[in-house]
Amino acid sequence: MENLIVLRDIAVDFDGERVLNSINLEIRDKEFITLLGPSGCGKTTTLRIIGGFVEATAGDIFFDGVRINDLPPYRRQVNTVFQRYALFPHLNVFENVEFGLKIKRVPESEGSANLIKIPEAERRTMVKEMLELVGLKGFERRNINQLSGGQQQRVAIARALVCHPRVLLLDEPLGALDLKLRKEMQIELKRIQQSTGITFVYVTHDQEEALTMSDRVVVMQGGNILQIGTPQDIYNEPINAFVADFIGESNIVEGVMRRDYYVEFAGRGFDCVDFGFDPDQRVDVVIRPEDIDIVPAEEGMWTGVVESVVFKGVHYEIAVEGCGHHWIIHSTDYCEPGTFVGMKLTPDDIHIMDRELAEEQEAEGADEA
Repeated sequence: MENLIVLRDIAVDFDGERVLNSINLEIRDKEFITLLGPSGCGKTTTLRIIGGFVEATAGDIFFDGVRINDLPPYRRQVNTVFQRYALFPHLNVFENVEFGLKIKRVPESEGSANLIKIPEAERRTMVKEMLELVGLKGFERRNINQLSGGQQQRVAIARALVCHPRVLLLDEPLGALDLKLRKEMQIELKRIQQSTGITFVYVTHDQEEALTMSDRVVVMQGGNILQIGTPQDIYNEPINAFVADFIGESNIVEGVMRRDYYVEFAGRGFDCVDFGFDPDQRVDVVIRPEDIDIVPAEEGMWTGVVESVVFKGVHYEIAVEGCGHHWIIHSTDYCEPGTFVGMKLTPDDIHIMDRELAEEQEAEGADEA
């Protein structure tokens, strides 16, 4: 898959304060890529750089191999869907979606330099096809104020897609929806992206959204890109403690990598699948809550006492105090608080991170703050 958008050493300053720190990012044609991170990490600024709404202080942006730093937003093959959909209340659904087509100019014939308006009959066909794609067939004459939040979001997406941009930028478009509708729209957005083959660049601080929809996830913090990878890579092999803790819950404890494939933590040694560390190197050990099995104390690799149990709908969140650590465990089995239990895991459940690298990154983040 070829790169469609390339950001090279992009830096952005606002009022003398640096908000993007020389980031480098390659976005592939026809992929769904998500910029994920906490508020203020620079993800929306990155999106606005791509859209042409923010000018980079330094660095270059390329679109299909052409440098577009000075190209205004209306000349970029990009459309944007914002969290506030900015629909026109005086226009109905059909008219909202048609709006961009009415002002767009296309060549009169193939290879012609003469630009004309899109004929009305062609516009009507394009709008109807797009409304069917987003599940709003039959809503053409409906007033915008008569639509639910999810339906309004679909209109905004249809309006952005009907002009067939190469790229669709989405800035937290599901933030105003309730939980059930958000989950439904996650699936719908992925379906629409796959149906159209348009590159989607999505911004969110919601980890579940990023993992559910994305081909790749870009994790950001403090104006930096920390890690880029598939949802599986980001979740299973986080590069540092911030990524591990931000992408779902994690148990993160200090350990010592005695040798390849063998680490010590919680007072004992464990086989693992990691290698390439120095002998006796300090490391961070990451264990996901769902990877720890609760067993009878005598069968456990280490033991602890159940402190609390919270029902989460699909599992119990169990807090266990043991070996000087507070462990969070997700299990479908209930454990009575106060119970003395054992805990087990497999080598594949243990993920090792370079402790010194994590400390350097934390220090850099503190300096930037």
